[in-house]
Amino acid sequence: MSVTATTSPAVDQPAATPLAAEIARVYGTPAVVIDLDKVDANIARLQAACDAAGVANRPHIKTHKSPELARLQVEAGARGITCQKLGEAEIMADGGLDDIMISYNILGEEKLGRLGALQRRVRMIVAADNPVTISGLPRAAGIAGRDLEVVVECDTGRKRAGVETPGEAVELAKMIAASPGLRFAGFLMYPPEDGWERTQIFLDTANAGLRDAGLKADIVSTGGSPNIPNMGKLKGATEHRSGTSIFNDRMQIAAGVASLEDCALTVYATVVSRAGAERGILDSGSKTLTSDKGNLEGHGYILEYPAAKIAQFAEEHGFLDLSASNKRPVVGEVVRIVPNHVCVVVNMVDRLITVRGDKLIGELPVAARGKLT
Repeated sequence: MSVTATTSPAVDQPAATPLAAEIARVYGTPAVVIDLDKVDANIARLQAACDAAGVANRPHIKTHKSPELARLQVEAGARGITCQKLGEAEIMADGGLDDIMISYNILGEEKLGRLGALQRRVRMIVAADNPVTISGLPRAAGIAGRDLEVVVECDTGRKRAGVETPGEAVELAKMIAASPGLRFAGFLMYPPEDGWERTQIFLDTANAGLRDAGLKADIVSTGGSPNIPNMGKLKGATEHRSGTSIFNDRMQIAAGVASLEDCALTVYATVVSRAGAERGILDSGSKTLTSDKGNLEGHGYILEYPAAKIAQFAEEHGFLDLSASNKRPVVGEVVRIVPNHVCVVVNMVDRLITVRGDKLIGELPVAARGKLT
């Protein structure tokens, strides 16, 4: 009786760069990775843009949530930092940061107590757009034992928070100035990208009202990353708040303010299934890449397979549509994804893996992750 030798069927082997293979081996996937060389370049680019526009740089830490990265921004020339929530500001103060603006209405006894404790430790500036918020802030100033600076948030067309008329802005400024322990510091704005002429009219009118009331706006703070090309257009602006520009993402590319090479953060993901010729599954779903599409097609850009599309999500599954891709990944392959909205991605992980070029450096805690109050 003859015996015929048998062999296993041929299996395509995953092609991974040495760095991708090392990150997958050491940390597993999904892994959120930042290239520190690109981070450094992005920090320097923003600071240079602020300097050229003649405004101070007050970067928003809501994107990176890291005291270490905030310190790099200050060392590069930033005047101070911006936080969205008290919890973020507390982490930044613990990390040695000073001169912190909170661009958010602060309400309630618990938060006012925390704000007062922070004001005792570091310089705090807070925003308000209504009398209820302003009426509570003297309690924080009393706890701190020193005056609290308050800016009036103004809406000039974006339709988020903020008063909608210069007259309202002036009335709130007068209320702040008349409140014990508060000092009117100026205005906070986030103009629409196409709304800077309207914003100039708003500011000029508000400043005229301030002069009549014997007040002055020492701070005129504008934002955010999509408005970097507009810095310098608003006469009277003193500083700018930009958050996403430290990492950048597909939304910033779509806005025309960043290139793919400027994107410092990528998500390393593994292909865990290729159940069909034109489809596959990544180990990164809505809990990693977020379901915030930002009016873009797909849920991220795969660097190794630009024609592939992350078409939809489950919580831990990214559904690949490979129908337009001539080259297709195999099971076990590690790919790199530029997310649509990087700020939400960072808030989903405890650490950022750090690299420089093709060298693995280590990890950085996302210290202010989940600080929603």
